[in-house]
Amino acid sequence: MKDLTENNSHLQPEPFRLGLLVNPLAGLGGTVGLKGSDGVSEEALARGAVPQAPARAHAVLEQLLPWRDHIVIFTAAGGMGEDIANQLGFVTRLVHRPVTATSALDTEATARAVQVAGADLLLFAGGDGTARDICRAIGLSLPVLGVPAGVKMHSGVFAVTPRAAAEVVQLLLKGELVLIDSADVRDIDESALRAGRVQARHFGEMRVPAEGRYLQQVKCNGKEVEALVLQEIAADVVERMEEAGGSWIIGPGTTPAAVMELLGLPNTLLGMDVVRDGEVVAADADAATLEQFARGGNCHLVITATGGQGMLLGRGNQQLTPAVLRAIGRERMLIVATHEKLAALQGRPLLMDVSDPELEQLLQGFVEVVTGYHSHVLYRLATHA
Repeated sequence: MKDLTENNSHLQPEPFRLGLLVNPLAGLGGTVGLKGSDGVSEEALARGAVPQAPARAHAVLEQLLPWRDHIVIFTAAGGMGEDIANQLGFVTRLVHRPVTATSALDTEATARAVQVAGADLLLFAGGDGTARDICRAIGLSLPVLGVPAGVKMHSGVFAVTPRAAAEVVQLLLKGELVLIDSADVRDIDESALRAGRVQARHFGEMRVPAEGRYLQQVKCNGKEVEALVLQEIAADVVERMEEAGGSWIIGPGTTPAAVMELLGLPNTLLGMDVVRDGEVVAADADAATLEQFARGGNCHLVITATGGQGMLLGRGNQQLTPAVLRAIGRERMLIVATHEKLAALQGRPLLMDVSDPELEQLLQGFVEVVTGYHSHVLYRLATHA
């Protein structure tokens, strides 16, 4: 590993050269239930989707405003970075003028131009597809840091939240010792994902600031959980459903899927279904539909964390917008996970990234996790480790 800040003083003697790359369409399909953005941007926009990446990049730069006089941003024209940086008053240097601002070729060209321009770090807002394109363009030649803006991110090059990304950059600006190390870039087939199959492969590696508190862990795909454990968790949840009544939003993943199996109902493995009175009343629901049920009262949520990462909110379930979560309330959010899944986190908390600091403040702390029939543990929920 190499020291990314070697020979730096407390403040940079020269401006910090920050590369900025924004994929404007990253994560577009999340809130409307499309489980990705590749090849479906027009459909997502027609469903009323709002781009996520620009706002997330803006959130990072906003946290860096106290350092604005010490930063020069190398970026592409328009929506790929220039607009956001200029809006916040940063000094910018254009390195690329994109043709469409949405193609892999423009992402790759921008990444190469940032690297050639001599940037100290490339900050990018996007998902696994964006990370893959950047990896193809620059490989290990330049440290990068991803701002999570995709639907489901399996790569280890992302900060857990935009706020965490800003904190890493601030460490560099302060001249603190920040080591860099390689992290996996994983590629997922979104067409297979929308068909209910997770097909991810190792694509390559990029160098990232090795700050474990702020970086997400790569998703584990290895061990299968014993069917009996899932049945016990499902039995506990179904008993609670019968006692409480009302509407129940069943989140993605194999553990919530076990609840649907016990109920004898069809399940959207990687989407959100709404159950009421023993029937599916909304299948593969989008954010607007979920908000309608949540505001109707007595609405509960069953959700699990991503294995290995521990990400509970903000990855693969962007249909759970802040408005939906506020309407449901912390007391009606039922978290389910096996002991094995929690043990794999090695003490790291469950994570959330919902782009609403006030809501995150309300949700954070120790939460009940159902781990079996009438068996639960208290586990910490936070925005970073």
